Amino acid sequence: MFRHSQISLCAVVFLGMSSQVYASTPAPLTATDLYQVQKPAGMQVSPDGLRAVFSLNRYDLAKNNSNTDLHVLELGSGRQTQLTFHPAADNQPTWSPDGRQLVFVSKRDGEKNQLQMLTLGGGEARQLTDLPVGVSHPRFFPDGKKILFSAEVPAGFAGDFKLLKDEKKPLHSAKVSENRIYRYWDHFLTDDKVTQFFAYDIQSGDIQALTPGWTQWTSLDGGPEFDLSPDGKQLALSAVSSKPPYNSLNFDVYLVPTDGSGKAVNLTEANPADDSKPVFSPDGRSLLYGAQKRTDFGNDNVKLTRFDLAKKTATVLAGNIDLSPQQWFFSKDSQMLYFLAEDKARVSLFSVPAAGGPVKQVLRQASNEQVQMAGPQRFALVQHGISQLPEIFLLDNKSRTLKQISQINAALQQNTQWGKVEEMNYPGSDGKPIQMFVIFPPNFDTSKRWPLLSLLHGGPHSAFNDAFGTRWHPQVFAAMGYVVIMPNFHGSTGFGEAFTASIHGDHATKPFFDSEAAIDYMTSRGYIDESRVAAAGGSYGGYLVSWIAGHSTKYKALVNHAGVYDLMAQFASDSTLLRTHAYAGSPWKDKENVLKASPAMFAENFNTPMLITHGEQDYRVPVTQGLALYGVLKGKGVDARLVYFPDENHWILKPQNSIYWYHEFGQWLERYLGKGPTE
Repeated sequence: MFRHSQISLCAVVFLGMSSQVYASTPAPLTATDLYQVQKPAGMQVSPDGLRAVFSLNRYDLAKNNSNTDLHVLELGSGRQTQLTFHPAADNQPTWSPDGRQLVFVSKRDGEKNQLQMLTLGGGEARQLTDLPVGVSHPRFFPDGKKILFSAEVPAGFAGDFKLLKDEKKPLHSAKVSENRIYRYWDHFLTDDKVTQFFAYDIQSGDIQALTPGWTQWTSLDGGPEFDLSPDGKQLALSAVSSKPPYNSLNFDVYLVPTDGSGKAVNLTEANPADDSKPVFSPDGRSLLYGAQKRTDFGNDNVKLTRFDLAKKTATVLAGNIDLSPQQWFFSKDSQMLYFLAEDKARVSLFSVPAAGGPVKQVLRQASNEQVQMAGPQRFALVQHGISQLPEIFLLDNKSRTLKQISQINAALQQNTQWGKVEEMNYPGSDGKPIQMFVIFPPNFDTSKRWPLLSLLHGGPHSAFNDAFGTRWHPQVFAAMGYVVIMPNFHGSTGFGEAFTASIHGDHATKPFFDSEAAIDYMTSRGYIDESRVAAAGGSYGGYLVSWIAGHSTKYKALVNHAGVYDLMAQFASDSTLLRTHAYAGSPWKDKENVLKASPAMFAENFNTPMLITHGEQDYRVPVTQGLALYGVLKGKGVDARLVYFPDENHWILKPQNSIYWYHEFGQWLERYLGKGPTE
């Protein structure tokens, strides 16, 4: 296991907080407040390590939209300056090697994102490209003379954008496929488009195709995983090596020269499972990527793998720890590796020598992301938690101090009356401890008896982490007058690979008993009114809600968002490749295993009032799942309410839709549980 070398929680310093006085009286968090929060995105530290540029998204609830501008933060003084003020969204900033210029993407003069260049202290940004396709993910070449970018183009595209300008759209609207995978979350994959890479020459304006003729998917959502070598001569990328009709899906790591020859070399062809997120070492000698080994299960631990580019050998690092890295990078001298991983309901930072050796825990507190080197022993990062709004921090790895640098959400942080958060453990379905967070109402009094709301996470292979988000925020529910619990039942990530895989082939049993045990544990504590208990969940959490409806009488009300109801019908989902393994059966083989785990088979037991919410554009859990459940409940005469969003996908993302969703949620609970303590 890793050796602890973490930053002490008492070392956190909130710069400027003690000197600021906020006039407003603290009030509990509301759904509307969530859309006052600004989260730094796409943060990039300057080459000299003294500044960070990032985008901030500001919501306009009156217009029901948002806008994103670029900001720069001086990491020493904390001074923040807004760089762009355009009504179009500015995103994905990247520094020039000399730190004097920024390139970013924006739709400033059209419908598609184009490259924009901003000289610091030099006025307005100027548009570099005017292409018939949107561009993304810009990156300067090391010499500062060219800019790498990606774009979605027709498969096999050779690089002549003039041909695309003249391309005629079909008169029909049909989506046609013979592939096993043909849509993803909320969009179809039938238009034969792939991501290719290009180089823009700053002086001449010429564009060179770096991957001409490329036909493979580099991602299913437009977010390719790639890196440019320190000498600018090679591109490393992760791409699908499987062939149509995609009866399996395997990502491999490829090396592609940037001379335009397009001669890609598959470095991980021998591994039948996914290889992802390639990163070059600063000395150019190694390539670091993540490797998985199972082809029947998509959530086995990612193994950090260092590929020696000269020797053509791969070495697994940190292989003896039960963690799954999710972001990684080298130190400036290429001697150390740093990575983030889910770690028992936090997202923590770890280190391991690049040559191999013990893993050390560098930081375990709340959830950390966008971590980057900002000096030999210094990191810039974004941190947030259940009761901690996102801010930028500096971590000094030598002195073991963590300092908040930004004040982006300081006023709201101070003016919010936060409910107390406790971490608890209770015996689960097999007697082993189950971790959960408990969030109490801001005015909580242990001498009174309170209604209980159990939140059930999706996945099922995900987790409730100590993290901030606009969706399903437990502080909002607690502020409504409920004690809120967030159990990380069997199947959750961040608690070891065996725990995550323990429900593979049986999604119902252990998580259900874990959720039931959580209710029993809470009611034994003396301040819960066991006659006022509700459960709510989305996606797989909605599956558990449907399962609860057929198997438990503990609950006075249920809330089911985008929930799986009929496992047989889930073969209409965008993702079916691993379902036969996850269910230990299929409609054509061992169907009894699917049926016995399908909530639809227990509809005769449904009696608990249920709120059902769903989006039309949800391809992961098709909307017919929610509509079928609603129809069954109404047919049986069970109290049910349907909230249908024709313009949302698996998540409720539009600000006013989200606020309305919270409103419906609160009204449903109040109808059946009341709110606040028992009088």
